[in-house]
Amino acid sequence: MSCQRFDQPSSRREFLQNAGCGFGAVALSALMQQPLLASAGAGSGSSFKIPQHKPRAKNVIFLFMEGGPSHLDTFDYKPLLNELAGQRLPESFKRPITAMGEANSPLLECKRTWKQRGQSGLWISDWFEHVAAHADDLAVIRSCASSGINHAGGVCSMNTGSVFGGRPSLGSWVSYGLGTENENLPAFVVIKDSEGTVVNGVRNWGAGFMPATYQGVEFNGEGVPIKHLDNPKGVSAQRQREKLDLLGAINSEFDSTRTENTELEARIRGYELAYRMQAEAPQAVDLSKESEATRSLYGMDREETAVFGRNCLLARRLIENGVRFVQLYSGAGSKWDSHAGIEKAHGKLCQSVDKPIAGLLSDLKARGLLEETLVIWGGEFGRTPMSEAGDGRDHNPTGFTMWMAGGGVPGGRTIGSTDELGLYAVEDRLHVHDLHSSILHLLGLDHTKLIYSHKGRPERIDQNEGHVLAKI
Repeated sequence: MSCQRFDQPSSRREFLQNAGCGFGAVALSALMQQPLLASAGAGSGSSFKIPQHKPRAKNVIFLFMEGGPSHLDTFDYKPLLNELAGQRLPESFKRPITAMGEANSPLLECKRTWKQRGQSGLWISDWFEHVAAHADDLAVIRSCASSGINHAGGVCSMNTGSVFGGRPSLGSWVSYGLGTENENLPAFVVIKDSEGTVVNGVRNWGAGFMPATYQGVEFNGEGVPIKHLDNPKGVSAQRQREKLDLLGAINSEFDSTRTENTELEARIRGYELAYRMQAEAPQAVDLSKESEATRSLYGMDREETAVFGRNCLLARRLIENGVRFVQLYSGAGSKWDSHAGIEKAHGKLCQSVDKPIAGLLSDLKARGLLEETLVIWGGEFGRTPMSEAGDGRDHNPTGFTMWMAGGGVPGGRTIGSTDELGLYAVEDRLHVHDLHSSILHLLGLDHTKLIYSHKGRPERIDQNEGHVLAKI
């Protein structure tokens, strides 16, 4: 099967952009009033690109619960689990390759209260009472699967498609494929909820073998959102401009004989982006302009929800200002990893994100942004029905839940299922490769044609294994 390179001209607009040093596109861009020459990523120089088919979504907000939230206690109701609590896993549920956790450990009951929510009747537990109010907007995918059985492999897999580091992240692929609509802000932004170190660190939002300009830009969850953005004390804007011009000239001369050094190119473009952000970013992230009602909607008026509420509101503002992909980390440092004391650990974390996420969905809908913004919730894997340490659950990559809202995805329904105990995905199994392929499809990108050539190999986000799940 022949492969179409994404960087081949696919329209008159793209041809004009690439021809004659782009002068044709300058005129066309002015006529069409579209930001065709905007830089993507951290000053990547990649232009705004036309999707390969009609997109349902323009932007993504990925709510990442690091450590592995329990689907069995949140969005995947399993009455049989409580009926068999304290007993061993029945032989009929065992397979040659068992999920993480001892198959002989007793089954752990779910202590949550479950209700059917919305007109659709989705089963959602009381840990997400606020999100449950949006049940009719949620497409709950209960049949997710991953190749990563530990946190390093699982987080890496969910972010890059591989359990091994070194591949571009999903946000980088989106930036590469679509660029940005605002040349003064990054196309891909990452925000953590604490100073905790995310497993694998920056590799989760890195560009891998792509030019480094496609990597995510980390914003601070507290205090000044962007480090080192202000001019040094006593340095005027004019002096800062002159310093950057001199530095740019030196770097460009050095770079001219080292064309393969994408890190240096990214640094040069990064300096320029940082300079432009000094004017644009403070306005984009200035939450003081938001009303008290909006801040309360996100839970910023309560200590337990203030941090993630702030991050969710910041994500909405970034999307409004043309950022293509925003990833928010909850529980940075694998805090969702509840091998013991799941009631206390999960209870606190669910409380910290429930109202902020519901506020985000309400705000996006009220502003007419939900239809074009794909909101994704989930972690690197789920938890086992078997107990660990008596009151916790182990990792479960063989069957877990994620949900989507907005972005043209019909809500109020479930997609796929796990077995009656929530151990294995048994219907419409959605591997991470399929999830990534489906996300790209919603953004108007064909995962079989979004290709980056690396060392003579045509590389794709799904490593040639993904399929779009039409039900999404």
